[in-house]
Amino acid sequence: MDFKPVQKLTVSRTLSSGESVVVGTMAQNRKGVFFQYEPAYLARFGNLSPFTLKATTDLQQAPSAPHGGLFGVFADSLPDGWGLLLQDRVFRQHGILPAQVTMMDRLAFVGERGIGALNYSPQSAFQAPDKHDFELAVLGLEAQALFDGQTEEVLSALVAAGSSGGARPKAQLYFNPQSAQQCRTVAKPGDEAWLVKFTSQNLALGHEEGLCEATYLELAERLDLNPPQWQLLNAPEKSGAEAWLAVKRFDCTALGKLHMHSACGLLDADFRMPSLDYEDLIKASRQLCKSPAAGQLQFRRAVFNLFAANQDDHSKNWAFLQDDLGRWQPAPFYDVTFSLHPFGEQATSFAGFGKKPSLKAMQKLASVAGYSSWERAQHDIEKTLDVLSGFSAVAKKNGVRSSTITMMDNKLKQQREENSSLL
Repeated sequence: MDFKPVQKLTVSRTLSSGESVVVGTMAQNRKGVFFQYEPAYLARFGNLSPFTLKATTDLQQAPSAPHGGLFGVFADSLPDGWGLLLQDRVFRQHGILPAQVTMMDRLAFVGERGIGALNYSPQSAFQAPDKHDFELAVLGLEAQALFDGQTEEVLSALVAAGSSGGARPKAQLYFNPQSAQQCRTVAKPGDEAWLVKFTSQNLALGHEEGLCEATYLELAERLDLNPPQWQLLNAPEKSGAEAWLAVKRFDCTALGKLHMHSACGLLDADFRMPSLDYEDLIKASRQLCKSPAAGQLQFRRAVFNLFAANQDDHSKNWAFLQDDLGRWQPAPFYDVTFSLHPFGEQATSFAGFGKKPSLKAMQKLASVAGYSSWERAQHDIEKTLDVLSGFSAVAKKNGVRSSTITMMDNKLKQQREENSSLL
């Protein structure tokens, strides 16, 4: 078919009240992608991305890297591996090769379905709306078959629900609070927005991924690290999973949305490679949120990741929320789970250390975070270890197999021993 790339998009924002306001205009030509703010938006709401966008009505050209020629704040609206896979399948079904598709075409495909408050119009003609109710089991089994390479067909509802981040199979869905197994891809009044994570035998923890992440979220809650609200949903027997993890979307309010911006997009820190340091994250958090408490929260989360072996702590797994008045706060602590990287290195480094940070490095991070003394930071480290010592009991309660618990517990003990100089 004759395919013409999108030349121009209107960017709008859904406020927490549900009101939609125009943010500005994006356009592209052979020189690249350009953005221009609407004067009325700037006057009322301020800057969407304070570190990389200028708060002026000047025409601004996006950098060529690391976001494929987009400004990071707009690249945040795009999905990662899983959602891009679904997009590419749909484009191919219309005779369009992924190489023909620009990043602005992908934003038009996302339209109003992206994570966060930004919307893009006109929406792509290839994104067919799907307003049906679906049994959760049907969507999950379809996603699993697609992820495992057992089918090439894409259920339209899965595409409609697939504009979320991460490489693992998942769906953005709306639930009636009275019936969590019945879901739809377009909200009805009173619905709640959730992200459901499906499983696969090809994931590191196999079909126990959801159970293990639920365990970590529970431990993070005990440490006041502000994880998102979550629940375990019954999975069909043929899926191979005991349960799937559902996480309540924290960018959604009762009537509208909050603007969400990842550290990847905010700081131009490419999430595909180790490009972020906790020192930069903590400094950015304090500056953006205008709060020493935000810096200390990020320090405590960093300590949790170190001792809990959550090494997939890349820049897309850190984010900030902006309310309608322009105020920022750290987003809930999401994608927190047992995740080992090659060579045992964290994706986000500790003052230059990818593993086994020195005492001096951690003291530096504590100082940057605003701790009045190292002893106060040490107290938080010891509290983290105390809560993590209860891992086995929580994992057992959540149905994790004993062999998996033993494997994970051994790694947690190793992390404690390797970092004992911090105690």
